[in-house]
Amino acid sequence: MRESSEAAAVQPLDEWCRFDLFAPTPEHELLAASLRQFVEREVEGQASEHDRSETFNLSLFRKAGELGLLGVTIPECYGGAGLDAVAAVQLLEALSTSDPGFGLALLAHSFLFAHNLAVNGSEEQCRRILPRVVSGEWVAGMCMTEPEAGTDVLGMRTRAERDGKDWRLSGVKTFITNGGIAPDTLGDVFIVYAATGERSLSAFLVEKGMSGFRLGQKWCDKLGMRASFTAELIFEDVRVPADNLMGEEGQGTAHMMRNLEIERLTLAAQGLGIAQRALRVMLEYADQRKSFGRPIREFGQIQRHIAETYAEYRAARAFVYDTARRLSFRSAGQRVDADAGKLLASQVAKRAADAAIQVLGGNGYMGEYVVERLWRDAKLLEIGGGTLEAHQKNITKDLARDPSIVG
Repeated sequence: MRESSEAAAVQPLDEWCRFDLFAPTPEHELLAASLRQFVEREVEGQASEHDRSETFNLSLFRKAGELGLLGVTIPECYGGAGLDAVAAVQLLEALSTSDPGFGLALLAHSFLFAHNLAVNGSEEQCRRILPRVVSGEWVAGMCMTEPEAGTDVLGMRTRAERDGKDWRLSGVKTFITNGGIAPDTLGDVFIVYAATGERSLSAFLVEKGMSGFRLGQKWCDKLGMRASFTAELIFEDVRVPADNLMGEEGQGTAHMMRNLEIERLTLAAQGLGIAQRALRVMLEYADQRKSFGRPIREFGQIQRHIAETYAEYRAARAFVYDTARRLSFRSAGQRVDADAGKLLASQVAKRAADAAIQVLGGNGYMGEYVVERLWRDAKLLEIGGGTLEAHQKNITKDLARDPSIVG
């Protein structure tokens, strides 16, 4: 009897030992392998050029669509892969080891727009729009930030008023990723948040070609994420059909909150990709570069940069993937850890890129060694999708409300 009990106990332990947090199923393993090939063959070679020219690589974006990378979390009935939050994190980590700017454009398209629509939109809206977005035929984004309203979303001034059955939308949105695909060309479709009451927001699907909807200023000379197109969008009495209201009037804030967890996890994943690449670069350089006749990896000052970066990267990676795994099972309820994961990973990314520049010295300051670009790209993660200060406020408030979250 004892032998059979011990045998029964071994099997779960064996299964547990084989479990891979970063690729938990065969589908995730296949995605990871595909992403490695795509990044190596397609993304890496073009990254520096599009950073320097501040241009969005539309052909590469559409190639990602052909490979199914623009809809990893979108149901198969709309052309997506039907995968989960872990797959989303895999995607953004892999892309951000090479070109975080391109990764940001894909994130805005696939998660701020497509995932949001798949969760909050109607069946008719999803059937009409998502296949075009998932394939890359349409370039999509989300409009929330305004010139005078960022973190304070309820302070936004863009308004929508009823016009018979339809709506009239007026206002300005700024710092919109994928707002355009070229200086004179709008993106194709956007989720636009607008005030429809005193403290009430609603979400609208606004499409290129609607009268009064136009591209404003393109934000040039950005510090980082230069391969994504950032623009101002102007809405001048835009007539939006009633069928383009997502959900019901006043549900915009709820839609926004439902999408925050996947948004922040994918942004955190960008931090993981930046940290991973920075670590690889400094390891290779420290092994090859010699000073006083010895590889610089033998010096304690260099070892500190490498070891601390590795420890922080591994800790952040485990945290972010574990949060994604739990979100995949429950579909919601990971708000605190999504906030905390981005809070941690964004800072780890910047410290990793900074350490890599320090290890490389003068070479790290030059574009040839990629780490100066990673350093510039990393800063956006401490601002976009929630500032560090917003995450700190949210986490503290949620923990005060429910201290049992701590454990």
